[in-house]
Amino acid sequence: MRAADAHRDLVVKSIDLHTGSLRFIRPRDAAVLLDLEDVAVDEAYPPYWAKLWPSGVELAHQLSTHDWSGTSVVELGCGLGLPAIAAALAGGTVLATDRAPDALTFTAANAGANHAEVETALCSWDAPEPLVARGPWHLVLASDVLYERRNSDQLIALLPRLVTDDGAVWIADPGREMVPEFLDVTRATWRTVEVVPTRRQDVQLIRLAGPPR
Repeated sequence: MRAADAHRDLVVKSIDLHTGSLRFIRPRDAAVLLDLEDVAVDEAYPPYWAKLWPSGVELAHQLSTHDWSGTSVVELGCGLGLPAIAAALAGGTVLATDRAPDALTFTAANAGANHAEVETALCSWDAPEPLVARGPWHLVLASDVLYERRNSDQLIALLPRLVTDDGAVWIADPGREMVPEFLDVTRATWRTVEVVPTRRQDVQLIRLAGPPR
């Protein structure tokens, strides 16, 4: 199957939130999305956005247990957009961002299917100035993003620029290799860093507050 066809070979799924179910579409086979005509790009930034990751599911569920009315929210690396949609359904004013245009297309479609208002924007963490200019936000979200040093280093530099002084960062993570180093650095600079469990034993929620200035 060609990569173009994989975008049209979709499945409809749903996850359970605290307040009900969230329906979404995704490509049936994310691996097919590797574009053989642009191998270098795909190897540097594989189409991870197309998969359903447990961390994204757990972050969405955690968000659905709160009332986010009046809260400005941004999701980094939104993928299919489930946490962003959950935050919007709970009352948040949400911007979902990703470096992959296809991720934004699916996020917008999934938000519409759930009658949720979610704005989308293209964003690369190594060129974040347009995003920074739109902030800061009360709540910054990400899921399963600490899988390599490049991401960890970029987030350590970027997160303080995105969150308000009284805001928070929530990162759902399945125990990736870079997490211990990320926690060491943030504990030395942020006012509050805590790691709390989720419904799954293999997914934890990292919560940061009090950003360094």
